Amino acid sequence: MAGQGSAHDHAHGHAHGHDGHDHGHDHGHSHGHGHHHHHHDAGSRGLKLALGITAVFFVLEVIGGFVSNSLTLLADAGHNLTDVAALAFSLFVAWLARQPATQEKTYGYLRWEILAAFFNGATLLLISFAIIYEAIQRFRTPEPVQTGLMLIIATAGMVANLVAAYVLHAGAKDSMNVRGAYLHMVADLLGSVAAVIAALFIRFKGWTVADPIASVVMTLLILRGSWSLVKESVDVLLEAVPSHIDLGAVRASLTQVPGVQSVHDLHVWTLTSGVVAMSAHALVADPAQHQRALEEMNRVLGGFGINHCTIQIEGTTLADCAPAPLVHS
Repeated sequence: MAGQGSAHDHAHGHAHGHDGHDHGHDHGHSHGHGHHHHHHDAGSRGLKLALGITAVFFVLEVIGGFVSNSLTLLADAGHNLTDVAALAFSLFVAWLARQPATQEKTYGYLRWEILAAFFNGATLLLISFAIIYEAIQRFRTPEPVQTGLMLIIATAGMVANLVAAYVLHAGAKDSMNVRGAYLHMVADLLGSVAAVIAALFIRFKGWTVADPIASVVMTLLILRGSWSLVKESVDVLLEAVPSHIDLGAVRASLTQVPGVQSVHDLHVWTLTSGVVAMSAHALVADPAQHQRALEEMNRVLGGFGINHCTIQIEGTTLADCAPAPLVHS
């Protein structure tokens, strides 16, 4: 019984010490969120600009398609409409992610950003397969192309997409949501480049097969970026360890902190773009060292870019808090 009381005292001492620490730690953590909001604001500005450019170009392309009776332009306008929808969705999610946390949703709506990235990446994959399918049909039966108008619209599209991709480029590094929208713009930019090259080959060489060849080459480039976005967003949703963090190195650094005998039940995951969280149990036998060990461990984790830490200090090792395996009766 005496041993139990001592362990309880240790746990109580930790809780009290951790509370005291949290007041100090919270200041640094809220600073991290402010930094995150700054990226969100920059990303939202880029998304608004890109949405405006894409929407105007979509209207021009629809008019151009009807005037020239060009199915190619109308089909591309349809593709542009999916981009308008993707950008509008990304912009809505950027706004949603800035909404404050509630009693029920203690992390707010940050994870919506990851869902938007997954949705945009998956949509790009589907569009890519559709383009490849269409290209295969055109290899079999090449269709006549109105190169004059195709060249004018494709060049205008290339400029519009280049500007839209440029305004999203900065935000794409900090936000998976903006990266999804950016990849849509890059896909369009590559599509426009392919259309310009194909139009030139058809116009001056008479190679109608240049159209499907260019679209397949560009689609293969798009597939790489969209697949990595889908894979990364799925990893975040599965709470996998972020690719830039070595869990073994985190564990080793924590166990080197004076007073820390061992670390177990260690988890590191991504909440949303740029916000990495961590939880662990640390065995610190000497109650006098609890607070110092806790502060030092938080400092070590900051060095790894982990800005949301929860550490449970134990005087004697408790069992891991992993869920018990489900047993089907």
